[in-house]
Amino acid sequence: MWLNRSRNLGVLIMAILIGGCASVPDGEGDPSDPLEPYNRGMHQFNTDLDNALVKPLAKGYQAITPEPVDRGVTNFFNNIADVTSAVNNLLQFKLSRFGSDVTRVAMNSTVGILGFFDVATNMGLPSYKEDAGQTLGYWGADRSPYLVLPLKGPSTLRDTVGLVADILVDPFFSLEEDTIYWGFIAVRTVDTRADLLTASKILEEAAIDPYAFVRDAYLQRRRSQIYDGNPPPDNAEEDLWGEGPDRVDEAPAAKTSR
Repeated sequence: MWLNRSRNLGVLIMAILIGGCASVPDGEGDPSDPLEPYNRGMHQFNTDLDNALVKPLAKGYQAITPEPVDRGVTNFFNNIADVTSAVNNLLQFKLSRFGSDVTRVAMNSTVGILGFFDVATNMGLPSYKEDAGQTLGYWGADRSPYLVLPLKGPSTLRDTVGLVADILVDPFFSLEEDTIYWGFIAVRTVDTRADLLTASKILEEAAIDPYAFVRDAYLQRRRSQIYDGNPPPDNAEEDLWGEGPDRVDEAPAAKTSR
């Protein structure tokens, strides 16, 4: 069953990458978004699906779920995410952050009753939430073309590869019962969407071009995360496909800046 999920996940990712690359225009649009025609179409698909299904479910969930329970569910999934974060901090040799993540999981899983109570934060242990996309960025792949994934939304080619690694590390992925596995995924999706209802409303009301706004905000945030909040000067003309002298010159800086 685990192998079937891995195989299906690999096929899905390959289909997304092939479909996106087939839509690459020649020298058009934003240099950070060479897949823009495909991305805009997928963004619209995700928006329509969100409006028709996910957002109504999130509103209903928020309406019937008491605030302490909602917060507890969010804490539970954040505790699971700390496991993935610990692995990625270790791969980046951020040992103090790795220790913090491991301690958070230990404290929240025991004293915090499986993570429903975030006692670690109250103890002064910060949550870093590192992922495999950041790990790849740390080791030189700090630039990557923007890519909108079905259902998930904003990403990059780098973060899509990282997503596969994070899913494999996710404790839920090892569950043998498909019904339980997909049940957790559904609850996590609806809970996350409910937490973003206010932000999405502001976006819809404020942004002239929501697609461009989300893209630029995502890329800027991811670059900041890769460099732990202190990114080097931006170079919009850099070859995002990893070719040319700009890509070669900047790769060492991604490591030595830490």
